[in-house]
Amino acid sequence: MNERIVEFMSHQRVANICCVDAEKRPYCFSCFYVFDAERGLIYFKSGPDTRHSQILQQNPIVAGTIQPDKLNPLAIKGIQFTGQIIHSKNELGLQAEAIYHKRYPFALAMKGAIWIVQPQTIKMTDNTLSFGKKLSWQLHEVNT
Repeated sequence: MNERIVEFMSHQRVANICCVDAEKRPYCFSCFYVFDAERGLIYFKSGPDTRHSQILQQNPIVAGTIQPDKLNPLAIKGIQFTGQIIHSKNELGLQAEAIYHKRYPFALAMKGAIWIVQPQTIKMTDNTLSFGKKLSWQLHEVNT
């Protein structure tokens, strides 16, 4: 994965994630997330009774965006991604919980599970490199 993508995703805090229900209606939500650069995974926490948790149990396909925590209109940066929820009740799930709660210790007081997104594609716009500059990544991309 491009190091600029990894750096950007590692330093932001909020993602907007979209899912689609059984009637093919889109539903979007915002969440605090952590990017696990070593595994290339996105972790977020959500309660079991939320609408998006119920949708994600039926349809694990997602898309989303990540913008800078502090917007600079002259130096636009942002991520668009597609991915799939990984249901992990094993060692990966335990590691995801530890990583998430290390960044957001207040979340220990909240009910809910840690969800894992395996990004399939990522496109980053980075106008600090040049106007309209796009950096792309795909799962199973061969690094050369």
